Amino acid sequence: QVQLVESGGGLVQAGGSLRLSCAASGRTSTYSARGWFRQAPGKEREFVAAIRWSYDITSYADSVKGRFAISRDNAKNTVYLQMNSLKPEDMAVYYCAAGTDPSTSQRGYRYWGQGTQVTVSS
Repeated sequence: QVQLVESGGGLVQAGGSLRLSCAASGRTSTYSARGWFRQAPGKEREFVAAIRWSYDITSYADSVKGRFAISRDNAKNTVYLQMNSLKPEDMAVYYCAAGTDPSTSQRGYRYWGQGTQVTVSS
């Protein structure tokens, strides 16, 4: 089992920044890939970014490339999503997920956090 707790969401103006955190506990060595997904009202959950813990390999959705950055802190067992130049279309509930490979598909992740709301005002 892996427990994931997201934090850092909130309200920000367009063009602003937020940093989301995802703290993990449990069998984190087995499920060493982390992904961020988001879901806006009325839309399907979509991939945002992923990282493979051991090798620091990252991937991003085209819509966030150059604006978002995923990173990790080994000592804190925490993954971050730095979000810059936020746009109204980035507004969604953001979810952290843990799996064995840094997939862009939800099916690649076994454990999910509860989500954190990001609201971007125009």
